[in-house]
Amino acid sequence: MEKLSVEAIISKIEAEETFHAVSNDYSFTLNIDKYVPYACAAVHDGHQFRKDLWDNCLHTEYDRWYEEDPETKNMVISHPILIAGCDSRFEYDLNRTPEEAVFETAWGKQLWKQPLPEPEKAKSLEKHTNFYKVVHALIAKLEEKFGVCIVYDMHSYNWQRWDREVPTWNLGTSNIDNNRFGEQVESWRQALASIELPHGIKQTAKINDTFQGNGYFLKFITNNFNNTLVLATEIAKVYCDEYQQINYPEVVAAVEQQLRVLLPKHASEFYNTFKN
Repeated sequence: MEKLSVEAIISKIEAEETFHAVSNDYSFTLNIDKYVPYACAAVHDGHQFRKDLWDNCLHTEYDRWYEEDPETKNMVISHPILIAGCDSRFEYDLNRTPEEAVFETAWGKQLWKQPLPEPEKAKSLEKHTNFYKVVHALIAKLEEKFGVCIVYDMHSYNWQRWDREVPTWNLGTSNIDNNRFGEQVESWRQALASIELPHGIKQTAKINDTFQGNGYFLKFITNNFNNTLVLATEIAKVYCDEYQQINYPEVVAAVEQQLRVLLPKHASEFYNTFKN
């Protein structure tokens, strides 16, 4: 893996080079093993939280982990194009607009002892901006090369705090063109429902049951590109103990192994349907 500037990453994309890179501020990674008409993303995978902010932060390291999406990058690690955040959403949230990306309160609790100084806020927002420069270059290249593209936007959610039964997988589709892509949404839901998990973890997949797909990452791509479908795909955190901060690697591995087959198959069907 190379450490590269945003400009260098973009020029490699434009030249259709394959590479594994981390941005030179260590805020995100991008792996491109092959140019294909689909990409995977894990924008909330990151847990880094820059040290300048530690003393001023009221939330604990566990509080942050609880609201992040750990292991979502590992669930799609084998796919040819993968972009993932390295920083915690408590520093800046890649799935929110630039105006809302740096929190003042997080999940009902004040985040900072003292209001965040403007230079600190600017430093965080610059990372947000750079990430989206690369996302734009990547999707532009894939649409230029293939005509259409599909992005699997991987997230997870805390299921134990709901007071009703919630699905293992949730697809958020309220901001995509469902008239055009409805069949692909349903076939992806069915693919997710077919995944078998260890320990008898029940396996259900629903659409807009817990979340509706209102994230900025999906909206940014959908608003800037006419022929890219983003599937906001959330797994309930059945792959960890939310309250003890323990990951279950065998559950993550089971998801990864099955997505290794199901995801390219779904992407191929999407491409063959819409490539004209």
